[in-house]
Amino acid sequence: MASRSKSKSYFTLLILAAAVVAYVLNLGGFKDKVNQITAQEQEQTSGSSREVVDQINSGGGTSSGSASNKDESTNLSSKEVNTASLEIPSSKYDVVQHAHFALGYDEKHEQAAWVAYKLEARETRGRAEREDDFRPDPAVATGSASPSDYSRSGHDRGHLAPAADFKFSKKAMSESFFMSNMSPQKPRFNRGIWKELEEQVRDWVKKDKAYYVVTGPVLSGSRYRKIGRKNKVSVPKYYYKILLDMEEPEVKAIAFLMENKGSEKPLSSFVVSIDRIEQMTGIDFFPNLPDNLEKKLEASASTRNWNFDK
Repeated sequence: MASRSKSKSYFTLLILAAAVVAYVLNLGGFKDKVNQITAQEQEQTSGSSREVVDQINSGGGTSSGSASNKDESTNLSSKEVNTASLEIPSSKYDVVQHAHFALGYDEKHEQAAWVAYKLEARETRGRAEREDDFRPDPAVATGSASPSDYSRSGHDRGHLAPAADFKFSKKAMSESFFMSNMSPQKPRFNRGIWKELEEQVRDWVKKDKAYYVVTGPVLSGSRYRKIGRKNKVSVPKYYYKILLDMEEPEVKAIAFLMENKGSEKPLSSFVVSIDRIEQMTGIDFFPNLPDNLEKKLEASASTRNWNFDK
């Protein structure tokens, strides 16, 4: 009788042990399941977060305030914008391409309506010397003005893209003396405030690394004084220069509008919005920028991110 009770007790213990083992195994499986579900949820959350970040970086809107603020910011990575030929504006003029700059030639006024190029800090240094080899531009199909058109006119052959921006290359320096890159400028303007602006741009670019530059005369009026016997070259009343900086941490732009006369005013007093110059010239600057960025940059006349030497 005692033997049966003992056997029954052992059997009961075995059953209890088996039950405990089964419970532990089920608990482990349960934990595994919980871990699996948690991992899936984390992955989904991470994926959603990446989608939001991608939306923000690509300019896409979301319902959150932070995403909206990012969309309005000009703090856009230059890697997100196709910068190939970014400096070339949209206009009615045929584009003449040289080695280091391009221009849109206005035959009616015998000068470029715009000259555009990318200026890098390293290009302001070099040994190419100025040779003053003014000559007609063979690339202008209709023919450009001639050096003699400016003789005894009381006006300088004023560079639109300055020769000093091309010291890095003898070829680039020489091409800057094509007459297509010249415009009749008053001597006090060309050798004064215009030269100061050119020097300021070179000082800035040494810190900012690179600019997309567009510069030219305002040729939207119907009546102009003319110089030249062979070619009738219009004398503009105003000139502009626009800079676009696509380098991080902040994309920025600035535009200048100057009257063709000497001035003692500080350079900052000539800052206007790009929109204003577009209205005066009929030229669409930087059309390849994303629309929201172009709109924001071109509406501003702020000097906040630009430190003037004078």
